[in-house]
Amino acid sequence: MHVLQRLAYGPSARDLAEVKRLGVDGWVEAQLQPPSEAALPAGLEAKLQAFPTLGMSMEQLVEDYPRPPREMPREEKRERGPARVAFERSSARVLRAVESPRQLEEVLVDFWFNHFNVSEDKGVVKWLATAYERDAIRPHVFGTFRELLGATAHHPAMLFYLDNWRSTREGLSQEELRHPKRFRRQQAAAMLELDGAEDEEAKPKLGLNENYARELLELHTLGVNGGYTQDDVREVARCFTGWTLRKPRKAPAFLFRRVAHDADAKVVLGQAIPAGGGEQDGEQVLDLLADHPATARHVALKLARRFVADAPPPELVDRVAKVFLDSKGDLRTVYRALFQSPEFQSPQAHAAKVKTPFEYVVSALRATDAQVEVTPRLLRHLALMGEPLYRAPAPTGFPEVAGPWVNSGALVSRLNFGLDLVGGRLPGARVALDAFAPKQAPTAVEWVDGLGQALLGAKPSEETRATILAALSRKREAASAVDEAPPVDVPLIAGLLLGSPEFQKQ
Repeated sequence: MHVLQRLAYGPSARDLAEVKRLGVDGWVEAQLQPPSEAALPAGLEAKLQAFPTLGMSMEQLVEDYPRPPREMPREEKRERGPARVAFERSSARVLRAVESPRQLEEVLVDFWFNHFNVSEDKGVVKWLATAYERDAIRPHVFGTFRELLGATAHHPAMLFYLDNWRSTREGLSQEELRHPKRFRRQQAAAMLELDGAEDEEAKPKLGLNENYARELLELHTLGVNGGYTQDDVREVARCFTGWTLRKPRKAPAFLFRRVAHDADAKVVLGQAIPAGGGEQDGEQVLDLLADHPATARHVALKLARRFVADAPPPELVDRVAKVFLDSKGDLRTVYRALFQSPEFQSPQAHAAKVKTPFEYVVSALRATDAQVEVTPRLLRHLALMGEPLYRAPAPTGFPEVAGPWVNSGALVSRLNFGLDLVGGRLPGARVALDAFAPKQAPTAVEWVDGLGQALLGAKPSEETRATILAALSRKREAASAVDEAPPVDVPLIAGLLLGSPEFQKQ
């Protein structure tokens, strides 16, 4: 159960059977070596095929799902505008998490997307985030950290989200000194391609922009205490000048624009980067950061926080960081070291983490063996719980620790989701609770224990059992007042179990 709670989105009947068949170590190793794309179950593959935007290029998405005119009816906007792209992207994330047998891959896609976060709420990212996950994140979650870092650094979604596409060198060139007006006109036209963009965000703001450089150092690699200075941020930003976009609103693609690049020498973290390196200046920075001990520790800490505990033992982080360095950032090797550690397998790690809203929703769908067709209402539940998919409000992504998710409002939202799911009030999700029924005329207590075993993996605690039985008693008393003898309210039991403290943890 522990392995399925952490390396998967909770247990499902199929994955429990697989763990029994392969053994825990065999199942983990199989998850670390997932088969090819063709191995997806036919049912899941059919559902994904129904979302044509998943396989489209960024250029196709911009062209086929343009920003709708204000007067267009709301329903038509949802089908023909970028809202459709966002819906299919979120639906696919949920469906893969619920139904894919490559559970660890789905957990890692969620982890690394959050690590290298972009938000669809910012400008053209709403058209780019599908390709970002498909092309920059998903293919590299079992590769090396350097590959993952490079793929995100080059992707138009990241270049736009953290403003590097606008970052240009400072200082004057000889040409600019001789023909300042002509030079500025040429540079502005070159930066934007003058492709008809009308939004304020597409207007030129020439000069050095440090946003990407700062988040690259603080969030993506070294960490906030990684030993870099403001001078390093500036030098890194200079290295990435010229890394921009070609036609961001028509055919977004990476472009190195030499005229915008700072060709002078730089010094990053004490290492000299000679003048004239061009695009390779950025690649040298990525090489330097990917091999840096602070990056190893930052990545090890985040992985240990995700898979072991909110405050993982420092000794574990140190060991995993060493594996990161020794393996040159081979992520599969790093994951294996983490999953085989005594800290991961210790009883103290069991049920030690609180599920994020996404983990909660997906694990509830899996635990109840729900037949899922994602609807806007299901996605709204995630937003109400505080985790609207692909819309994390800051470059830091969504929190990985319990604090932000544990409050009365969020827990009420989770309880309401659970009651709606098993009560048949969640469009697109069908649950057959009879499949969990105890044998032969079960009593209320037997239903509570039986459903508890099925949904929680163990009988509920005495406190949870007492709370559920009290709720059943109150309902029975209310029915008795009108001379009715109601059957056991099974959906109420299941809903309260999904809202119980035990189900919030993994």
